[in-house]
Amino acid sequence: MWELLVRFILRYRLAIIITIFSVTLFMAWSATRVQMSYEMAQMLPESDPVFEKYREFRETFGEDGNVVFLGIQDERFFLLENFNSWQNIMDSLSKIEGVTNVTGISNIPRIIRDDEARKFDFKPVFPDRPQSQHELDSLIQKTFELKFYENLLFNPETKAIMTVVSLDRDVLNTKARVNLIERIYNTVLVFEKEADMNVYYSGLPYIRTRTAEKIEAELKLFIFLALIIASLALLAFFRSFKAVFFSMLIVIISVIWALGLISLLGYEITILTGILPPLLIIIGVENCIFLLNKYHQEYKSHGNKIKALVRVVQRIGKATMLTNATTAVGFATFIITGNKILVEFGIVAALNILFVFLLTLFLIPIFFSYLAPPQVRHISHLDNRFIRNSIKRVVNTVIFNRPRVYAVFSILLVLGIYGISKLHTSGSVVDDIPHRDPIYQDLGFFEKNINGILPLEIIIETQRANGVMHPRVLASIDGLQRELAKHPELSRPLSIAEMMKFAKQAFYRGNPQMYELPNTHERNFIMSYLPSGQQMEESVVSGLVDSTMQKTRVSFQMANIGSKQIQQLQDDIQPVIDSLFDPETTRVYMTGASVVFLKGSGYLIKNLLTSLVFAIVIISLLMALLFNHRRMILISLAANLFPQLLTAALMGYLGVPIKPSTILVFSIALGISVDNSIHFLAKFKQELALNNANIKHAVITALRESGVSMVYTFVVLFFGFIIFTASSFGGTQALGYLIAFTLLVALVSNLYLMPSILMSVHKRIIIRDLRLEAENDQMDVAPVILQSEQKNSYEVFEESEKPS
Repeated sequence: MWELLVRFILRYRLAIIITIFSVTLFMAWSATRVQMSYEMAQMLPESDPVFEKYREFRETFGEDGNVVFLGIQDERFFLLENFNSWQNIMDSLSKIEGVTNVTGISNIPRIIRDDEARKFDFKPVFPDRPQSQHELDSLIQKTFELKFYENLLFNPETKAIMTVVSLDRDVLNTKARVNLIERIYNTVLVFEKEADMNVYYSGLPYIRTRTAEKIEAELKLFIFLALIIASLALLAFFRSFKAVFFSMLIVIISVIWALGLISLLGYEITILTGILPPLLIIIGVENCIFLLNKYHQEYKSHGNKIKALVRVVQRIGKATMLTNATTAVGFATFIITGNKILVEFGIVAALNILFVFLLTLFLIPIFFSYLAPPQVRHISHLDNRFIRNSIKRVVNTVIFNRPRVYAVFSILLVLGIYGISKLHTSGSVVDDIPHRDPIYQDLGFFEKNINGILPLEIIIETQRANGVMHPRVLASIDGLQRELAKHPELSRPLSIAEMMKFAKQAFYRGNPQMYELPNTHERNFIMSYLPSGQQMEESVVSGLVDSTMQKTRVSFQMANIGSKQIQQLQDDIQPVIDSLFDPETTRVYMTGASVVFLKGSGYLIKNLLTSLVFAIVIISLLMALLFNHRRMILISLAANLFPQLLTAALMGYLGVPIKPSTILVFSIALGISVDNSIHFLAKFKQELALNNANIKHAVITALRESGVSMVYTFVVLFFGFIIFTASSFGGTQALGYLIAFTLLVALVSNLYLMPSILMSVHKRIIIRDLRLEAENDQMDVAPVILQSEQKNSYEVFEESEKPS
């Protein structure tokens, strides 16, 4: 099959080049249409009960994360000139397309009791611009007496002022949000420069937009760094600009295809698909190294260029296909998670890794068939003294010091098991952003002054019309709020109970001492002043209750706490809810972006663990296509699961938590690290068949030939993943250094542990397997077995390599 394929490739090489060039032009056009993703990652399937409740909440009350918070903490803000300047900024913000509302202390309404009309009117505290400092101070004092807004729009202790900019939900999920956020930022920047004050920015739309901009910038940076590292590595290894140029051309084509495919599938660039182009560059270069190294070995052997190219495909085509298939499987297993962002990443990554394999397999023979044969200096790397001596030391250790190998790996195993015991899970809504980043620092400002900006909602369904206004329900809501006030990670709530307190304060002419729920006698008077019917739907109360007054929300803002703390908070809240509300008449549940994140994180971790197991199974089945020996597959898996164990241990020792952004490391690393095992075992199996089943000779020859490529590809992969540590996202950084560490351990494991195990496995077991395989192939292996037993162990060494 592989001989037919390579003959087809070389016979129709011009037609293949034209076809690939045409497809690349189409993919390049498609790539120009790819867009960044600005939506919050949906980690739960739509059928999940938690997600269904969240969707129901949004359909009733609207989005819970569509506001940008602006914060100022400066005594000079209350100077007349600065205050009026900020009012001008608020007016400018309200005129920006995509902004639906701007609320701050300069335009907040207060409730005025109108006895003549027997109703409450909502009028601004600041009807006009204050004309004097005295007038401003007086109005600020009145504002600070409005308990309803305390620690929501102002903090009377720190004198911090908040402004809330509500955004159109239809704009937030499109590319237009970038321009919207930028216009808001530039408008506020005018005030910052004129007043010489710092303004703090936060809110989920702002955080997501700035994050998307970082992803886009890092995508370009990582592609550039990956190309530089791959080029330098190829030049150092092969000392040929032609090898560098054509290898880079192949990986650039693969990147174009990847971006084009993302667009064709209707996907967008996320934090995960953003790392795919540089990842493809590294994986593509790995393929090129294996093929070029084999090409140079073959050409050095007989000096025939075309014959060398044919043998490259014949002898390592199947192994290369399998290595790419296992890598693709490592990514494809993310499809079973059900998480939208991971499913898209899995599909695009798996398909493009297969595309990279095909591009490499077709274009390397084609390009080098047109070029002149390699010169002596191009193949001199095969005799690299440092690499040769390093492999020699490995061989000596494997042949004569296996007990030492097992002792070292046993110690590492014990340390690994202990490290795993220190693992813990964690994660937060605003995760992976460095603490020194302005986004995180600004978030800290809001957590300090209003306890956070992340939405947490408690929904109360009374299941009867006007039920939310029942005194018992209002009292229960107030009791719930008092209990939750004990949690410093939660802000003051916004609820119908708080609105009733606000109404009572207004009923008593704004007396701040009367900010409390009305008693039974007061309630009848106050209720007669409240709007009803159509007026109720158009009032500020409408955002807190549904149209029938059966359902209401208690809205909190929460600090950026970890998933464990969110779970503990939920566990603390639920008993309070159960004690205050009758479950037979009232349905109460928690929702909001924070709750969905908590459930989504747990769901995702569980599914990623499942995908890892699935990856192990599929990779084992793929290896079974190449190796008929069950024990060889088990040996390979043992050698490649060991690095996974040490990586998990490293996370435990460093305190790196298990979370969605770190657990996906294992499936990716397994799919990539097993490549070296496949190439080694393929050569080992080939040498067994060619050299009378002599295990020592097969191990040594496999180490000599495959070891060089293993070292080369390790260098490229190691530094290729290290570049991700330059990311500003913690998850991407972890992906970089954890996979790099896994590959380092995998190299050592594949060079020392796996050959040692092969040498230690009883010869009769392997020979028995060979006999069964030979019987299937109708071969006589008796002479092979006899010669294998009689072979002298030193025979396979060069004279200089024999141990003293």
